[in-house]
Amino acid sequence: MTYNLLKNKITYLDHNATTPIDPRVIAEVTSNFQELYANASSSYFIGNNSRIAIEKAKNNISQLLNCDSNEIYFNSGATEGINFALKGLALHPKNIRRHIITGTTEHKAVLETCHYLENVGYEIEYLPVNDSGEINLSQLQNAIRKDTLLICLMWVNNETGVINPISEIGRIATEAGVYFVCDGTQGIGKLSVNVTDSNIDVFCFSGHKFYAPKGIGGIYINQTITRQSKIQPLLHGGGQEDGLRSGTYNVPLIAGLEMAFNIAQKEMDNNKIHITQLRDFLENELLKIEGAYINAQKALRIYNTTNICIPGFYTDIFLGINKDIAVSNGSACTSELIEPSHVLLAMGVKNEDAMNSLRVSMGKDNTIEDIRLLIQRIKNFISNQ
Repeated sequence: MTYNLLKNKITYLDHNATTPIDPRVIAEVTSNFQELYANASSSYFIGNNSRIAIEKAKNNISQLLNCDSNEIYFNSGATEGINFALKGLALHPKNIRRHIITGTTEHKAVLETCHYLENVGYEIEYLPVNDSGEINLSQLQNAIRKDTLLICLMWVNNETGVINPISEIGRIATEAGVYFVCDGTQGIGKLSVNVTDSNIDVFCFSGHKFYAPKGIGGIYINQTITRQSKIQPLLHGGGQEDGLRSGTYNVPLIAGLEMAFNIAQKEMDNNKIHITQLRDFLENELLKIEGAYINAQKALRIYNTTNICIPGFYTDIFLGINKDIAVSNGSACTSELIEPSHVLLAMGVKNEDAMNSLRVSMGKDNTIEDIRLLIQRIKNFISNQ
């Protein structure tokens, strides 16, 4: 889809970084800013209306995730949720386990939090992946020890689109008696998930990955954890969210998050068909370029993401020249750094090939014309090198 931003037309193909807000969500948020401005913790009736809106959002979102509404907590997004989950479980006074398992291709929010925990005395085991970006489930199972607290693995990789077998991971974790913390950010709104059947103990997500506003997200926490007081808060204050996440509720954004969830659920199947057609066309055309290959092509991948390497293709120069096309050289959280993707390097991709890789992540409003434009720009860039 092409957007007019500051009078510059932008063809937006970087939805794994963030999505534009759905106009229906904007309308919902705007309406609630006008009507539900009262503090949900206040006792008068308009405060009660805000509180009712929050409970309604929890009820609807919990039905889509197949959990109880009291297992949903609102926050600023997945980075906060990941920090809360890992630190809250590990640093709780009742926890005596010091071993955590994660993967080398996790998002920086996980890796940096794990590095912090290493610095304060925890042992982190980083599972390798194969050349398709997949973990070995037998290796995961063998890595579990008596002092293992949790497994933290993402649902969908933000750079390659590789989908982890979360149900199998959840089964392994449950049988071993350890927690399964899942970063669900890139899958939510695109794929269906049942956190109960998948044996997920903690599930983090951000609204801005599925057409809701930035600054709002949520976390599912299995009630066995909270009932046994096995997790401690990062934020202390007024005791909101059962004391697990203090701070005044942003009711309008919560209402927008709920709206985005509902829209995604209703339109998911049609979006998948449409975006898959765009991705397949893009990949078929780009693979005609000599030497080009799709990173993680053999793996099970989400339908909106293509990460392609074109040898000799200077990605950073291409991005600098084609400022009217929004694509990425990796994760948006680290894309300002001119260095190879840690995800691709973990897969065994050579430094030079990692630097010559381009991530394209499509959304529901993209068109075949957007894809044709990108293909033509790439071919023009190659021919002019």
